[in-house]
Amino acid sequence: MSALIAYISQGAGLGLFAAAQPGSFQAYLISQSLKNGWRRTLPLALAPLLSDLPIIAVIMLALTRLPENFLRIIRIAGGLFLLYLAWSAFDAWRSYQEGPQIEVEKETRSVWKAALINFLNPNVYIFWGLIGGAILAQGWQESPALPFIFLTSFYIVMVSASAAIIILFGASRGMGPRLTRGLLLVSALAIGAFGVFQLWQGIIGL
Repeated sequence: MSALIAYISQGAGLGLFAAAQPGSFQAYLISQSLKNGWRRTLPLALAPLLSDLPIIAVIMLALTRLPENFLRIIRIAGGLFLLYLAWSAFDAWRSYQEGPQIEVEKETRSVWKAALINFLNPNVYIFWGLIGGAILAQGWQESPALPFIFLTSFYIVMVSASAAIIILFGASRGMGPRLTRGLLLVSALAIGAFGVFQLWQGIIGL
């Protein structure tokens, strides 16, 4: 029972940390909730469920087989993709109009785009390589059920916290077009900053 509680608490705590930690995925959630509203953006909170499972599998391989340059290549690709998203968010700020004139992305396309952002985020690889992977490996040695308990508590908390972020920022759309437009610009700058940082870290590491 003590092991069960330990893995549930670890998963919940790390899930909250992952959702609250500023990063490219969180910045994208905010920009989309401001642009499209929280109801249309809410499914994006599920995007890590699409991207993290292959990431976890790849990380477990990377720890033993893949070359050291793997994370650097992922960082460069993620940086370039984030710069593209930053430009899209900036363009939405520049052409912002209150009301139904705003172009709304289809929910399915947005979910897959959010999943791609998460897949190309090297912080996710680092997290699962240095923290999550070790917990999963240790849990598997104790009992095959413990890794699944850890992952379940992790994603329940992470998805719930991400949904809260989406609702919070999406609700700010009703506070006036100037605030919404300003927050769009802030999110575009945040995504761009993450993109430049990731690109720079990848280039200097080669």
